Amino acid sequence: PMVTGTSVVAFKYRDGIMMAADCLGSFGSQARFRNENRFMQVGSNTLLGASGDISDFQYMKHALDDLLTHEYDMDDGQSLGTKSVYKYVSNVMYGRRNRFDPLWNAYVVGGVDGGEAFLGYANLYGTTYQSDCIATGFGAHFAIPILRKRVDGRADEISEEEAVKILDECMRVLLYRDCRTINKLRRAKVTAQGVEISEPYVLETNWSIADNVVGYGA
Repeated sequence: PMVTGTSVVAFKYRDGIMMAADCLGSFGSQARFRNENRFMQVGSNTLLGASGDISDFQYMKHALDDLLTHEYDMDDGQSLGTKSVYKYVSNVMYGRRNRFDPLWNAYVVGGVDGGEAFLGYANLYGTTYQSDCIATGFGAHFAIPILRKRVDGRADEISEEEAVKILDECMRVLLYRDCRTINKLRRAKVTAQGVEISEPYVLETNWSIADNVVGYGA
């Protein structure tokens, strides 16, 4: 991998799926590209979020575009649901892994399928699972404990306002601890009405605690 993106954080809430990722594309340790969009809308009610190699994510986007074009050309009145998109992404990842030429990504697929929120994960090893809350990269270590405390068992109770606060809390924790992230984020949501991906916004932070860290600024 050359240019990479870090964590994607996603979870179910009352109206559907909420997801966030930063806008950084890291060239090694250099914060090279600062306006990357690591989300892709697939169809009307599905969202794909990607960690890992940006060029491999572009490959997956082209593959999904071809799939959507094929479905459109069929003109049979059917459309790809979230579960179908997740199955396709999972099969592509597992197939590439079996050819010893993996796509160096971890994907989060979220959407509303048949009136129900769906959230699934697939990575370069072909590992897949579904859950109420998913995070990739450093988020799997630092954001998941927060999500399990705030989301597990009460997803149907969480309003959009609370969901945004939970997302920002997770992303703030990751910003303080992940050297390959920045405080410029995109937030996305999927509801029965469709997919919305926000414009980049800046997350407020407070670094005053750094003065109390032994060796800081030395």
